Amino acid sequence: MAAAPANYADFHRRSIDERDAFWAEQAQLIEWQQAPQQICNYDKPPFAKWFVGGTTNLCHNAVDRHLAARAQQNALVAISTETDTERAYTFAELHAEVQRMAAVLQSLGVKQGDRVLIYMPMIAEAAFAMLACVRIGAIHSVVFGGFASSSLASRIEDAEPTVIVSADAGSRGGKGVPYKPLLDEAIDLSAHKPAAVLLVDRGLAPAAMRAGRDHDWAALREQHMDAQVPCVWLESTHPSYTLYTSGTTGKPKGVQRDTGGYTVALAASMKHIFDAQAGQTYFATSDIGWVVGHSYIIYGPLLAGMTTIMYEGLPVRPDAGIWWSIVEKYQVTHMFSAPTAVRVLKKQDPEYLSKYNIKSLKALWLAGEPLDEPTATWISGALNVPIIDNYWQTETGWPILTLCNGVQQQSPRFGSPGKAVYGYNVKLIDEATGQELTTPNQKGVVAIEGPLPPGCLQTVWRDDERFVSTYWNSIPGRQVYSTFDWGIRDADGYYFILGRTDDVINVAGHRLGTREIEECIAGHPNIAEVAVVGVADQLKGQVAMAFAVPRDASGLVDDAARLKFEGEVMKQVDSQLGAVARPARVIFVNLLPKTRSGKLLRRALQAVAERRDTGDLTTMEDPVALQQIKDLMG
Repeated sequence: MAAAPANYADFHRRSIDERDAFWAEQAQLIEWQQAPQQICNYDKPPFAKWFVGGTTNLCHNAVDRHLAARAQQNALVAISTETDTERAYTFAELHAEVQRMAAVLQSLGVKQGDRVLIYMPMIAEAAFAMLACVRIGAIHSVVFGGFASSSLASRIEDAEPTVIVSADAGSRGGKGVPYKPLLDEAIDLSAHKPAAVLLVDRGLAPAAMRAGRDHDWAALREQHMDAQVPCVWLESTHPSYTLYTSGTTGKPKGVQRDTGGYTVALAASMKHIFDAQAGQTYFATSDIGWVVGHSYIIYGPLLAGMTTIMYEGLPVRPDAGIWWSIVEKYQVTHMFSAPTAVRVLKKQDPEYLSKYNIKSLKALWLAGEPLDEPTATWISGALNVPIIDNYWQTETGWPILTLCNGVQQQSPRFGSPGKAVYGYNVKLIDEATGQELTTPNQKGVVAIEGPLPPGCLQTVWRDDERFVSTYWNSIPGRQVYSTFDWGIRDADGYYFILGRTDDVINVAGHRLGTREIEECIAGHPNIAEVAVVGVADQLKGQVAMAFAVPRDASGLVDDAARLKFEGEVMKQVDSQLGAVARPARVIFVNLLPKTRSGKLLRRALQAVAERRDTGDLTTMEDPVALQQIKDLMG
């Protein structure tokens, strides 16, 4: 492989200007059974086919190819503070378990190209199922565990799985969350009926088995202990999985990922973005129901020959030091979490951050929500390691914007996720005219010129028209991929994300990004967390409304104290952003409503503020948070 250029700007430029040569080099990071005959086929924009003619296997590259050098190294460590269990699997043991799962799936009728829906908690068997699917060429579709029956049913109908892999229950905060009744109801609701359900019984909740359809994992595993299931060599363009984007309304939108492009993209990201080495340890605190879990709990770290940690539990249970104790015990080198989780930890006793030896940790990467400067500054000082933001989407599968320190060490700028990642031809586009904005600090839509790099979505599952109309036709006069986010870029190429284009507040003709107002309010010393939404207003079209969690609410004992504090916050916005950005109200709450993965439910807040139905919120972490806000709003 050619040596990397001396600086990142040259590296990125080459990935765009010499696209095929660049990605041919990255393709050498994985093993192919048949080398690609064409690097990129972009004959039918915006559909890109990567590494055409090549055959490979994602499971082979993640597991099998490491057996010769690191069979006895830990590959997967499954930790649950919910059930007080911990189990490490070496690459050799993982290889055996994945083959057992693959043999069981085949015994239930799964063939190459069939779909397998995975509705699981964060347990090792979920990883076995994902890897087993890609091993035999089945297409997995992971649905977040505990998802509501009606929403799960719509995904079953869209994916049409041959088999569903599930469990009796998950657990959250020490409370069991039964999955089997939700699954049974979803199958009853769905027009498509799977041939079989494979159930992992954890002993957490009763799980009535339906004769002829439901099968016990432990019993079938016992029958296939010595299974030898070879990897199926797949065309690079063969789908590896579909993943339904969160917050979908109406018909689910299944992001379809390929095999070869995704494997190359993740392998390259481990090298160039994370500067990862085989034998190191990666700890991503997400869930396999989200894309971060696919890319950086399961596939990315294993492709790099690392140990990956799979965690079921909260960041504060049994106490706020649990994550750092894991870092110490397993000598974690790379950690990936979300800003919202850091904000939770920020409210805890700071002694937990100094209680454990975390010198092995090289950096903390954060994504999923915008990283505000106060949070970044706090965690940076607390951990004394680089805090690296990154911005991407379910659709892209790996970061669009971040710092590629594996190519060249670069300094983060708090408030910015970083620069355009190699392979992404990122532009800022004027939404009205379609013109590219090249002057620093101009606000525009963050867009990507086609072709999207390897690893991004091929299309929407069974709906090419929706793929084109949703992502490529939203900007007049141009066919570019829209992220639907506003952003600016400074003179040095650092991007700053200002919020969703459909969450921009239009106040009396002034367009305001919710992120800008949130950053300003979060800078107040007594604000721990804040969400700003646009609320319909008869006079101004929209007004900003802020929902804020005070660090210390002891002084807010009556309406007068709350009004005084609200005035302080508004004054801060006035002084930093101007009166036009001042929220109409600042509502002080104990908690903000979030999904179980930590994403703020801004649309739910907006619905409550506008006294509309909040819709399906079955993925909420704490329903009490939203109810409190409803009560406050009257």
